[in-house]
Amino acid sequence: MASIGQIIFGSMIFLIILISGLIILILAIAFSVSQGTVETSTPSTVGDLGQDVVLDCKFLMSGSGKLDDVSITWLKDGLRGVVYQYKNKAAQLQGQNAQFKNRALLFQNYISKGNASLFLRNVKLGDEGVYRCSVSAAKISGTVNVNLRVAAFSAPTFTIQTNGSLTAEAQRWFPQPEVTWSSQSGQLLNSSSQYSNNSVGITRVVSVLKAPVKADDTYTCVIQNNVVKAVAEATVKDNKVTGRTYFIFSGASTKVLSLHVLLAVILLHFVLDCIVIG
Repeated sequence: MASIGQIIFGSMIFLIILISGLIILILAIAFSVSQGTVETSTPSTVGDLGQDVVLDCKFLMSGSGKLDDVSITWLKDGLRGVVYQYKNKAAQLQGQNAQFKNRALLFQNYISKGNASLFLRNVKLGDEGVYRCSVSAAKISGTVNVNLRVAAFSAPTFTIQTNGSLTAEAQRWFPQPEVTWSSQSGQLLNSSSQYSNNSVGITRVVSVLKAPVKADDTYTCVIQNNVVKAVAEATVKDNKVTGRTYFIFSGASTKVLSLHVLLAVILLHFVLDCIVIG
């Protein structure tokens, strides 16, 4: 006759096998419904005010399959109507919000290759927000979010003044930035900055490195706000200065899987939690 301990142990083994079968069934259903993913390489994107921007969205399918019959819908949180909709191999813009009329486009020649990205012309401050790209195709169904932030930014130009100081001038910044200077060794240097705004609130920045600059030295001017950071390096040689600038944008890049796979993963964690609690 089996002991109570053996009965409990056998019951636990049976429960684990049963739950494992359930997990396999859930995953099988998920992958049978959706054998592809909808992804974005840039879930956080910065648009340059007044310029064009691309909100990245791609759909990928494992194995063979047709990508001809694709439905793509772009929505913006808090906004009525669609940003852009593509269905039945054509744009469906009857319900498009007026804010995006003649400004939003898809790369239609590349949709069959998995490109659902949104091209947005002449970015405005009101375009800032969270956009949702939803794709439905054979064995593919999913949605990804892209957070668009809007700023104005430009690289500075450098000039050596007659008194030996070095001036950096950047024409387009929004929001208003802060400016710091440093030497090759990273030491902060004494400087002063002036800001002037045009009629639409774009800031022009003029910053002066006060200490006389030295020949063959490189100085770093950092212009930054909470969205964009410009790192500009100015090298002085023969009373001339050459500069190079690179930009760093706030936000991280992650990939988001399709909804069916996410659902399966959530259910898997739920079942495992139940086993631990039990």
